[in-house]
Order: sequence, then structure tokens, then C-alpha cells
Amino acid sequence: MRLAEYTDYTLRVLMYCAEHRPGLVTIGELAEHHRLSKNHLMKVVNDLARQGLIETTRGRGGGLRLLKAPESIRIGDVVRASETDFRLVECFDARTNACTLTPSCRLKSLFDAALQAYFRELDGATLADLVAPGPVKATVRWAGASAHRAAIPIAAARPGPKPRPAKAALPRR
Repeated sequence: MRLAEYTDYTLRVLMYCAEHRPGLVTIGELAEHHRLSKNHLMKVVNDLARQGLIETTRGRGGGLRLLKAPESIRIGDVVRASETDFRLVECFDARTNACTLTPSCRLKSLFDAALQAYFRELDGATLADLVAPGPVKATVRWAGASAHRAAIPIAAARPGPKPRPAKAALPRR
């Protein structure tokens, strides 16, 4: 599964606006900062304004800013509104499903459960979590020997840089 570039741009616009809150940002500023097309960004900004997430002001001295607090913008909602298709396999769409395995296949339920878990994680994060200083609240999960799952912070899961050996003091002359 891969998110569309449109969703990526949408998240970038929201994150940039949250970082520069409460000030106005311009399409030109966003385009230059992210090295993206102004035309693409204008489509994203118009869509975000239509959804009520940002407000736009035209003309000289205009720009855009978040309309809602970053803490109230769930990433799962943004992704759902930006993406057009979450059919992971053919059988997700009953109208076009031609798979001969459908009556006995359990793949659809597995992928459906995975998609639901994906959105649970995204719904647990807000825009504020993505721009706040400090580590992201994401977790690494694994299945142990027992049936329960454990979670640890990503920062703890990844080894940090190795400490440098102390420099030996040079003898004084």
C-alpha cells in the first residue's frame, strides 16, 4: 500500500501551517520550501479549505493558515479525505470482483483487519504530534511467544549512535 502524492502534499501543507501558526503562509513559500509545483499545491490548499481545515486570504498580504487547532486534526481523517481508493485486493469491490477464490478465501478478511489497524494507528495521531518538538509517539509492535502484543517507543527500539572514545590527553611540553 502506498499513499498518493496528493496525500503526501496535503500532510506537508498542514504540517508547515502548524509549524508557522498562527501566521500566514503563502503558496509560493510552501512550493519553495517543499520544492513542489504551485499548481499542485493550489489544488491541495483549495481542498483543505473546502474541508474547513485551513482558511485562505486572497490578495496582497494574503495566504493560508490552519482553521483548527493541530490537536484536533486527526491524521487518519486527513488520509481518508485525501485518498481515493483503499481497495487492497480485487475482492474489496463487490461490483468488479471476478476472483474465483472469493467463496473460500480468507485473504480479504486479513487485509481488511490490517487496513483497520492502519487507520487505528493514524487516528491515534494528530497534526500536533507530527510537529511538536520531541520524538513521535509511534510505537514498534511485535508478537512474542505468548498471545499478547507488546509495544516499545521507536527511539528505544533503535540503537543510538555509539559513544566516541575519549581523546587521549597529549603530554605537555
